[in-house]
Amino acid sequence: MSGVARDQDVDIDLGQLVRAVWARRLRILAITLVGAGVAFTGAKIMSPQFRSETRILIEPRAPAFASTQQANDASAGPLMDELNIASQVQLLQSADLLKKVINDLKLYNLPEFDDAANGSAMSSILVKLHLKKNPLENPPEERVIDAFVERLQVYQVPGSRVIGISFTSKDPKLAAAIPNAMANVYLSTQSGAKLDSNSEATRWLEPEIEGLRGKVGEAEKKVAEYRTSHGLLQTNGTTTFPAQQLNDISAELTRVRGDKANAEARAQAVRNALSSGEASDTLPDIMSSQAIQRLKATESGLQSQISDLQTSLLNNHPRLKSLRAQLSDIRTQIRQETQKILASIDNESKVADLRASELERQSDTVQANSARAGEDEVGLNALEREATAQRQLLETYLVRYREAASRADSNSSPADARIVSKAIEPVDPYFPKVMPIVVVATVATLILSAIVTMLAELFSGRALRAVDAPRVTIEAETLVEESVTPQAAPVVAVVRKPVQPSMLAVVADEDPVEDVKAAEAAPEDENEFSIASVADYLTGSRAPLAIAISPTGHNGSAATVLLTRMLADAGRRVILIDMTGSGHPTELMAEDQAALGVTDLLCGEAAFGDTIHGDHLSDAHLIPQGQSDVRRAMRGVDRLSLLLDALAAAYDLVVVECGSADVAGVSRLTRSRDVEIILSLPEVEETIFVALMTEFQAAGYERVVLMSDGEAGEQRLGQAA
Repeated sequence: MSGVARDQDVDIDLGQLVRAVWARRLRILAITLVGAGVAFTGAKIMSPQFRSETRILIEPRAPAFASTQQANDASAGPLMDELNIASQVQLLQSADLLKKVINDLKLYNLPEFDDAANGSAMSSILVKLHLKKNPLENPPEERVIDAFVERLQVYQVPGSRVIGISFTSKDPKLAAAIPNAMANVYLSTQSGAKLDSNSEATRWLEPEIEGLRGKVGEAEKKVAEYRTSHGLLQTNGTTTFPAQQLNDISAELTRVRGDKANAEARAQAVRNALSSGEASDTLPDIMSSQAIQRLKATESGLQSQISDLQTSLLNNHPRLKSLRAQLSDIRTQIRQETQKILASIDNESKVADLRASELERQSDTVQANSARAGEDEVGLNALEREATAQRQLLETYLVRYREAASRADSNSSPADARIVSKAIEPVDPYFPKVMPIVVVATVATLILSAIVTMLAELFSGRALRAVDAPRVTIEAETLVEESVTPQAAPVVAVVRKPVQPSMLAVVADEDPVEDVKAAEAAPEDENEFSIASVADYLTGSRAPLAIAISPTGHNGSAATVLLTRMLADAGRRVILIDMTGSGHPTELMAEDQAALGVTDLLCGEAAFGDTIHGDHLSDAHLIPQGQSDVRRAMRGVDRLSLLLDALAAAYDLVVVECGSADVAGVSRLTRSRDVEIILSLPEVEETIFVALMTEFQAAGYERVVLMSDGEAGEQRLGQAA
């Protein structure tokens, strides 16, 4: 593959594939147009095929004179079954039905149904090479049927009892005539089969009905003779005389026992009233007596007179004595009348008791007679069941015989199907569809041409690019404060991000000294680690955060400032956070050196919006170092992660200049955040570079980005200032 070393990892360059297709667009367009023309020509020279369809609904049908019950019985028949519908589909494709249609329409005279007789040259060659059976070996009738079946399609419409019959032919009239003819032959065949069934049914039912009539008469005669001989006379058509008599006696016995119990209860109530001396005028039997009512009225009048005279006469007055004597006599008469009523009630109870005894005796006698009658009814029921069964069978045969005879005589027995949609002569051909064929062929040719072009680029190696195999990622666990030196400051760590192929990637398992030599030699040759190269790399990176470590002092911080301004000039929204101990980035970018910054924010002495300032030489933004104590600010370092998250949501890239830092200082801020780590070394010093790589290797990082531009970056920064 050109341009790629044999032992290098490669990746597909999608951009090169797109460019290659675009460069050959005229060729691809020409091939596509040729393909569309070929498809159009082929579709035009093809013989058009026409298709038409007839649809038949399978449903039970009865003659117009059939009763409602007959129609309901027919609708509940097996024609509603799915298997029966499938059977009708097979019947429509039966050889007998197809032969009748072929003969009726004289299809054997049409060349369309006997292509084998006028076979093509290719077919003759295949037959001679024994790769194809000679169609002339088959009889003409079989060849016509085979051609007919190839063009025929019979199917059941899903979810319904409708059967579709479609036929394809070069002649549109024939395409419509054949499905209609098949439907008519099918309906006539079904109707004829039902007529034959009716005729056979009448011939079989006639002798059966005559025999059943004799059996029914004999069975009914046996029932009548048995009933007379055993005295099983019916009272109301369903109950025998002994059973009816027993029911009457039982009902009367129940009533008499109720009367007896009622009389005994009434008598006991009267006795209780007399024995306790209570007033008996509340009892119904006492109050219903006319004599008691008269005596009670007289008693009430005497008591009223006595009450009136007591107000004017003394108790020993003769008048009062006479009235009291009369009142005592009346009360004696009331008690005597009450005793008479009690005696009457007792007599009623005794009469009811005697009546109940008599009824029980009669019931025992009738029960004995009924038991004997029940034994006799067993035989009677058997004879009646036999007579009923024979009668029902005779009635059923008579109904079926009348129906079959009427259908056979009237020659009216419609098929259990009807045509719901007749085939009509098609206007447009079913095949070929010119426009769909041309569109599909055009799209397919276009796609295939593009695929062939891409494959050519891949096999030639022009669409492959080299990928740097070794890569290092920096990842840390803690954040520490740096010593109080002019460039000491807290450090922010980063997450894995692949270095672009044009940039140096340092691998943990390679010799660090060899990497340093390569780093020193590279700027002399290609300068792949310049500030501009790093700016291009960050422009294409998706990481929202970049950590810049400047172990050599102000020159590294100045390079980071220049990098930030380049990114802003490239149109990216970028902000730089000054986390150095000296505040050199603040001196280069801020108009007010005493502006509030990150230390003030961490100490809680400034609002978040008050710490963001603009660069006086570019569109970049800056969060200065601030005026608060650094050590005090580091106590709130956990808030820094929230600050970085908020800034990452508002800016395309957040650059943190940390000054001189180590891996332990980077880890506390990065966690799992997606970041880029930049080693800002304007002049690569082997000792510092090897030490940093060793620390990052020990911490488990996979890659870092080196930014080394010699004195060029410092000169550009000075000119800008």
